[in-house]
Amino acid sequence: MHILWTVLLGLIAFGWIAAAIEMALGLSTIPWLKNTAPLEDSCCPPISVLFAARDEAEKMPEALGTFLALDYPRYEVIAVDDRSEDGTGPIVEAAARKDPRLKCVRVDSLPAGWLGKPHALQKAYEHSSGEWIVFTDADVHFEPDLLRRSVALAEEKGWEHLTLLGAPKLFTPGEKIVMIFFGLGFTMNTRPWTTSNPRSSGYMGVGAFQLIRRSAYEKMGTHRRLAMEVIDDMKLGKLAKESGVRSGVAMGGNAVSVHWHAGLANTIRGTTKNFFAAAGYKLRLAALQIFGLLVMFVLPVAALPLAHGWPRVFALIAVGLPLIAAAGVAIGFGASPLYALTYPVGALIFAWMLLRSTIVTLRQGGVIWRGTFYPLDELKRGVV
Repeated sequence: MHILWTVLLGLIAFGWIAAAIEMALGLSTIPWLKNTAPLEDSCCPPISVLFAARDEAEKMPEALGTFLALDYPRYEVIAVDDRSEDGTGPIVEAAARKDPRLKCVRVDSLPAGWLGKPHALQKAYEHSSGEWIVFTDADVHFEPDLLRRSVALAEEKGWEHLTLLGAPKLFTPGEKIVMIFFGLGFTMNTRPWTTSNPRSSGYMGVGAFQLIRRSAYEKMGTHRRLAMEVIDDMKLGKLAKESGVRSGVAMGGNAVSVHWHAGLANTIRGTTKNFFAAAGYKLRLAALQIFGLLVMFVLPVAALPLAHGWPRVFALIAVGLPLIAAAGVAIGFGASPLYALTYPVGALIFAWMLLRSTIVTLRQGGVIWRGTFYPLDELKRGVV
């Protein structure tokens, strides 16, 4: 048994050493948006900022205000009201009457073979005219110089597609625990530094901010290729990379910020449709992901007080390295580094979120998103 624990904890420790080295080297290569000089007026190409909104009357007005306060000479905002039943439509229409840069598009019915959000973003694209397109969400906040710096960075790097990793707004302890772990797990899983390497299959896309040249977006097939894809933001990055579009990732910091979900319970409920979808609706992959979370993040902590000799040394390594990484994420998110101590709790919560998403999706035979039910068979066929 001692040999078994030595080998197991040794493998976990080695995995953490390799991951820590790759993360340290990889993250150091990702540029920060704030270090890029903003474009002068004469160098600013026309941009279309696109977002879809369904029943966003509470969060959208403040976000929309930041979209219309951008310091950029040539841009438009296309807002698609996706079958909202609250005050979303009237809010956008009232804002559009005051600002000609804002266009409001109403979707009253969803055609077959489409999820609501991809369909709304496709409609937004069809009403847009910019040389560059920004895809964002109805609850995201932009800083005024965001577009000037983003286009400047994309052109400097020769990228046709740029994803910005922004800053989550965190208020409750539950939000901080789950989002700090999410930041750590997301970084390890996606390895964003590989996105700009044309020899790598790595890709990146987030819902808060993706900038893509119009010709590149059309080359990858627009959102018609993502019609039934729940993880549409990440898969936009995948399609761009597979289409030969030059992609890159940058740290946006507070230039792009969002309060994802209010409180831990809402975060768990709000991701029900996402987690099993991220596993491609494959039960074995979901089970493997849960197992990996428990082995890499929880087992070493549980073994530490019980282990002796080399197993304890390996357990210390396998606890210390993620602790350091989680502290870095916490600081980056504006939270106390002491929240790094909660990463095993975050791992358990994430394992439960994945398990819950899997069970609910299988039990329902599909997912409910934006008030519409989508059968699992159709969703599987639509996976990109």
